[in-house]
Amino acid sequence: MAFEAVIFDFGGVFTTSPVQNFAVFERANNLPERFIGEVIKTNHHANAWARFERAETTLDEFDEAFAAESRAAGFEISGRRLVSLLSLTFNHDMIAALAHVKQAGYKTGCITNNLPKIDSKAMLAAAENRDIVNRIHADFDHVIESSKAGVRKPEPRIYEMMCAALSVAPSACIFLDDLGINLKPARAMGMTTIKVPFGDVSPAIAELYALLGFD
Repeated sequence: MAFEAVIFDFGGVFTTSPVQNFAVFERANNLPERFIGEVIKTNHHANAWARFERAETTLDEFDEAFAAESRAAGFEISGRRLVSLLSLTFNHDMIAALAHVKQAGYKTGCITNNLPKIDSKAMLAAAENRDIVNRIHADFDHVIESSKAGVRKPEPRIYEMMCAALSVAPSACIFLDDLGINLKPARAMGMTTIKVPFGDVSPAIAELYALLGFD
């Protein structure tokens, strides 16, 4: 298959996943495994998390709304407490893979669900980290951020927007994300998808390189 573009998620692909931080919090508070994820996935197009990622609510509103949703699920977590769990570190092997893809002449894009004023730079606050984020973004031909676009994964529109921006058909794209729910609509529209495992990006890189014919 002749691919023209590779599209990446950001958090959980170029960085560790917030899901890993959620797991630490859940263990510390004797919560069921994936408790936070289940709250986030419940009514996932219209809940507090989805509305905040589309910048439809303020942080104060999100703080109260997520507290109510998590309380209804059995354990109250404020929105601000959840945001504090979003601190991430880099997956340098994936950063190098992006550079390799770019140097090989493929179009590149990034589709990221993020929060108003809490983008990838804010989640990696140190100055040297911001420099690395800037270098990563320099290797993208186009970036779509949910909090700026007003649309988020897994809404099909956001994938359509990226294909239009890159002038490619979905069938000519490879899409990498750490969440299966975000891969499903991309695959349905014809993209080849790769799930990035939590904690080890090397299998995803190997799969990407095999698809592109890299050594």
